[in-house]
Amino acid sequence: MLIFKTTLRFIGFALLGIFLLMSFSALIAFLNGRDGSLYPLLISAGITLVIALACVLGTKPNRRIDLKTGFSIVTGCWVAACFFGALPFVLYGHEFTFVNALFESVSGFTTTGASILNDIEAVPKGLLFWRVATSWIGGIGVVSLVSIVVSSRNDSHSQLAGMELSSIAKEYYSGRRRQFIYRILVVYVGLTLISIYALHLAGMSWFDAGTHAMSACSTCGFSTKNLSVAAFNSPTVEAILCVSMLLAGINFSLIFSTFWPSGPNRKNLFNTKIVRVFLGAVLLGILCMTLNLLMTKTYSTFGEAFRVASFQMCSISTTTGFATADTNLWPAFSKGVIIIGSLICGCSGSTSGGIKIDRVWFALIGTSEMVKTLAHPNKHDYVRMDGITKTEDEVSSVISFIMLYLLIVVVGMVVYTLCGMDFQTGLSASIACVGNVGPGFGVIGSLGNYAGLSDFLKVFSTVLMLLGRLEIYPILIVIRNIFMKDS
Repeated sequence: MLIFKTTLRFIGFALLGIFLLMSFSALIAFLNGRDGSLYPLLISAGITLVIALACVLGTKPNRRIDLKTGFSIVTGCWVAACFFGALPFVLYGHEFTFVNALFESVSGFTTTGASILNDIEAVPKGLLFWRVATSWIGGIGVVSLVSIVVSSRNDSHSQLAGMELSSIAKEYYSGRRRQFIYRILVVYVGLTLISIYALHLAGMSWFDAGTHAMSACSTCGFSTKNLSVAAFNSPTVEAILCVSMLLAGINFSLIFSTFWPSGPNRKNLFNTKIVRVFLGAVLLGILCMTLNLLMTKTYSTFGEAFRVASFQMCSISTTTGFATADTNLWPAFSKGVIIIGSLICGCSGSTSGGIKIDRVWFALIGTSEMVKTLAHPNKHDYVRMDGITKTEDEVSSVISFIMLYLLIVVVGMVVYTLCGMDFQTGLSASIACVGNVGPGFGVIGSLGNYAGLSDFLKVFSTVLMLLGRLEIYPILIVIRNIFMKDS
């Protein structure tokens, strides 16, 4: 009962944040001539506020939060945010049935960027902003923001923010959890504001610049246009978004240390191997796709092929999902590169989803060391990179996570294909949802959407999105705690 009440209290704080964002979205609707989303947003904000206050005022603070309670709070806050986030869509109606509204809300909060909308430009601006706002708050983490609001300087509540992040995400920073979250927030807000201004200078309206910058920095990929970024047909806009997406795919603590260094040995973007590995992998993917697109005559000039390959690789490898081309028309090799990018993705400690390049790199190095140990039993080297040491058990834990992740992808692919999808579409849909990427191939391609899926597959997709966003274990632990008693 104590776990339930504590979880309920934190859900209340999370809903207060949702209320504020709904209210701001309603203001956007009001300034846009009281468009059709004004009353759905105001009513949703009112309902959310009442429930939030009931949760907060009807429960007492609990300063001692164990792991079991912590995982319950994290999962509860995310699920509640997704359900209440669907309210404006449901009340607006049109394409938004309850299932469609829930799908759009979960897709936003998990920064997946998949959509059920066939005509995005027909949706009122207030609701379009709310759609992007869900992704922006989801990028920084619902519980991370709650932890900052409710915790005092020495409060153990700040440990909750760490439960949204894997341990590997915090390896480049040692200090108080609260300071760690502040660092992430400073970088996140700063990157968003700089991106907004740059996009506006490139010719976008303030509304389009704001929504696309928020979407890029949260690596979500929600756009206000039916053709996504292709609608602007601007190399400058694409270049700015590429930089924003790549920075959003890098560990935020490293970005902070780069511009606000403290201590002579602090890691930053320029002396960290994992960042070089990530950027090198993105560059390799761009070159491979450019050559493939030229050799297959998909594009006639090097400049054109390089432009579309660069944007799509930056978008997919950071799990953003913006599009400037229909990748369904691309050759098989380029599609393969996109699928690999959708699996591995950006760095831990960023807003990117996927397995994360850190885990893949540590797994590769760790496996290599294990092979050496088998060949020379008396010699054993720990895995080290950027001054971080990984023991054999830690490497095994990373490999286990990757195997579990891939198992979920396979299960997802089986479900999609059993429900009528072809193999390529089913596999890409599973990878896109678990990795919070968004677009796949077939009907859910870069310029397609998920509107044609059955209600069952849409709900199934939301489960995969949440599993991927919370990195699997928190949800599995909560399910275990619900259905199994501790021995």
